[in-house]
Amino acid sequence: MLQFLVRRTFGAAIILILISAFTFFLFFAVPQDPALLACGKNCTKPALEVIHKNLGLDQPVPVQYWEFMKGIVVGRDFAVGHCSSPCFGVSFNNNLMVWDTIVDRFPMTLSLTVGGLAVFLTVGLGAGIVAARRKGTMTDKTVSSVSLVLSSMQIYFLGPIVLGILVYSTGWLDNPKYVPITEDPGAWFMGLLIPWCVMAAIFTAQYTRMSRSTLIEQMQEEHVRTARAKGMSKNYVFYRYTWRGSLTPIVTILGMDLGALFGGAIVTETTFSLAGIGRLAVQSVQNKDLPLTMGVMLFSAAFILVFNIIVDAVYAYIDPRVRLS
Repeated sequence: MLQFLVRRTFGAAIILILISAFTFFLFFAVPQDPALLACGKNCTKPALEVIHKNLGLDQPVPVQYWEFMKGIVVGRDFAVGHCSSPCFGVSFNNNLMVWDTIVDRFPMTLSLTVGGLAVFLTVGLGAGIVAARRKGTMTDKTVSSVSLVLSSMQIYFLGPIVLGILVYSTGWLDNPKYVPITEDPGAWFMGLLIPWCVMAAIFTAQYTRMSRSTLIEQMQEEHVRTARAKGMSKNYVFYRYTWRGSLTPIVTILGMDLGALFGGAIVTETTFSLAGIGRLAVQSVQNKDLPLTMGVMLFSAAFILVFNIIVDAVYAYIDPRVRLS
C-alpha cells in the first residue's frame, strides 16, 4: 500500500508540473501585456516599466516560470511584501497574495460541497436502493423516470428556475448567500439551501441510476444466490454482499465529483453568485490574471488528483479482488 501511495503521489506531482507549465506558457501566447491590467486606465510608460519590474515580467518567460515554481516551495519577495510558501504570486488585479485569496474563498466552496454531498448521496443512494429492491414495480419505474429527467438538466438551467419560483415569485426563501457557520449556523444553512437542493437534483440522478444498475447486477452474482440458498435473511445478504459489491463504481464517480467540487464548483457558484473558488477561477480568466489563474488551476487539480488516489486506495478495502500492485 505504501509503495502504491508513493508511486501515485510522484505521478500526481508530475501531472501538476505539466499542468502548471502548460497554463503558464499558454498565458503568454496572448498578445495583451498582463501588466496593463495592474497599470490601470491612465497608464504611462514609466509606470508600466515599474510594474514589469515589480511583478518580474521584465525577465524571460522560462525564468518567470522557474521563479513561480520556486516560490511555491520556498516563497518569494515582491514589491508589496514577502510571500510565504506556498506562494502562488501576487494578483495582477488587486496586488493581493494569491494564496491568501484562495484560502479566503475556500470555506464557501467547502460548505457548498459538504452540504450538497450530504443531500445528493443520501437521496441518490437511497432512491437507488429502493428502485433496485423493487425492480419492475411502479416504484422502480417512477424513480428511474424521474432520475432520467433530472440527469438531462444542468445547474445553469435548473438554478434560475428555482430562484424564480422560490425567491423572486413567492418570496419563500432569500437569495442564496454565504454566511460563515461560526457566525450564524441558521443563516449559513438557509443561505446555501437552494444551491444544495439544485446540486442534489442534478447529482442525485447520476447516483440513483448508478446504484440501481450496480445493485441489480450484484443480485445476479453467484455468491449472492448461494447466500440466499443457505437460508440467510434477505436484508443480511443485501447489506453484507450485494451492497458492498456495488460500491466500487459509486466510489469512482464520487471521488471525481468530490475532487471537482472541492476544487471549485464553477457552474454552481457562478449561477448563484457565490464567492467561492469556482467563481474566483472565472474572474481570474476574465481578468487575464496569471498568478490567480495558476493558483486556482493548481489548487483544483491537486484536489482532483488527491481524491483519485484516495479512491484507488479505498478499492482494496471495498473489493478484495482488487490488487493495487
